[in-house]
Amino acid sequence: MPQRSVADRPALSRDRVVATAMALADDGGLERLTMRRLADELDVEAMSLYYHFPNKDAILDGLLERTFTEIVEEVGGLSAEAPGGAWQDTIRRRILGARRVLLRHPWVPAVMESRSTLVPTMARYIDANVGVMRSGGLSHDLIHHSLHALGSRHYGFSQELTLDGDGSTAPAPQDLARMADFVPHLAAMLQEVVHDDPESTLGWCDDQTEFEFGLDILLDGIARRHAAEAH
Repeated sequence: MPQRSVADRPALSRDRVVATAMALADDGGLERLTMRRLADELDVEAMSLYYHFPNKDAILDGLLERTFTEIVEEVGGLSAEAPGGAWQDTIRRRILGARRVLLRHPWVPAVMESRSTLVPTMARYIDANVGVMRSGGLSHDLIHHSLHALGSRHYGFSQELTLDGDGSTAPAPQDLARMADFVPHLAAMLQEVVHDDPESTLGWCDDQTEFEFGLDILLDGIARRHAAEAH
């Protein structure tokens, strides 16, 4: 196959690099996604990729951003309101929408687990879900636990809330102010724990605590379903 001249090639851009990287991963998993193969697919020298992305990790972050953009489109946007207060229906619909997207890109959970990065659209998506549950009257502490408990439903593995720290230091006021402009519902959760509930688990996460909470929620739900069927 003859090589195209430089003039015939589409301009290289971040969007084109990420779209091609996603196609490679969809075709053969993350093992297929290498910088050399990506450059070959784009018909450029490998060094050209570094003009747009400093390393492969940055490309993986770009893939997460593109994935969550797809999820947002799939679920119909980022409204933080639950129509009629029906927060359960809204969250359920969003989880099923996210699942449809991740079934198209089954390698994404591995990227999320390896990167532990909260890319902008992912942050806004989580923030909207916090807002939906908050509009249904749930406390911030219960919402935080629920994000952990629902993680395996949302992402295909037990995803931890990326904004959680080790609890050793409270967020600085200026950091909370900056967050409030971008992810107001997440910022409100952190603001509450800093000022009103410093003893809650919102400022730190214990894997065993969150695992048991999620397990209990599922078992309680099964028990309620069993009781309903018995009547």
